[in-house]
Parts: sequence; structure tokens; C-alpha cells
Amino acid sequence: MADTLQFELVAPEKLIFSGDVEMVVVPGTEGDFGVLPGHALLISTLRPGVIEIYENEKPKDRYVVGGGFSEVTGERCTVLSTEAFDMSAIDRTQAQQRLEQAQLGLRDAADDEERERYEREIELAELLAANAS
Repeated sequence: MADTLQFELVAPEKLIFSGDVEMVVVPGTEGDFGVLPGHALLISTLRPGVIEIYENEKPKDRYVVGGGFSEVTGERCTVLSTEAFDMSAIDRTQAQQRLEQAQLGLRDAADDEERERYEREIELAELLAANAS
């Protein structure tokens, strides 16, 4: 078994991260899951949350994702995210504005589908605000 696996984080129209990692923790819909080299095959939907990339048994890089899908093999983990943000580059003011706009949208939502969309947006905006520098 190798000591690393290939990890790729992809957002629409942009490759966010690509490289060999010791471990990655991914926010699955059913809960966070860690991926190590030799992991069993897995496909999972993602919820808004934080992806942690480990080096020397400690989190090295962290990204907030808005949801998406993950595919895991023994050698690779690929995350296709709806949105991804490097935690070291999140702006607190922008995150707070995004949260306020989502809360207004939820208040004025016309139907259940729109309400669910704004609830997911609020969850992501709260994550961004909580992790802003």
C-alpha cells in the first residue's frame, strides 16, 4: 500500500487542488469520512462543509465546499464541488453579505423548492462567515 493517494478538488470551470495527500476528510451527506490510501470504492453526495487535506498527520489545507459529489478508489479521491473556497482567502465582509442576502431570499421564497435552495445557501454562507479571516 502506498503512503499517499491522488486528491483532486474541482469546482465549476476550475481545478482548485490536485496533488498527492496522506489523507483527506470529506463532508459527505451522511457525515464526514476520511480517505486514506487503499480506501474501498465509494461514491457519495456532499453537503456544505469543510474538506481537510492532511500532511504529517495534521490538517495542511482546508476548503469550504457548497456540496457536490465525491468518487473514491484505493488510489484516488476526486471531489466535484458546486463551489469551493480556500479557507485562508475567505473575506468576512463578503461572507456576511452573502448570508444576509440568503436570509432575505428565504424570507421571500415563493415555494418549497426555492426555500430549500435558500436554506442550503444559508448553511454555506454561515460556514464561510464562521471560517473567514
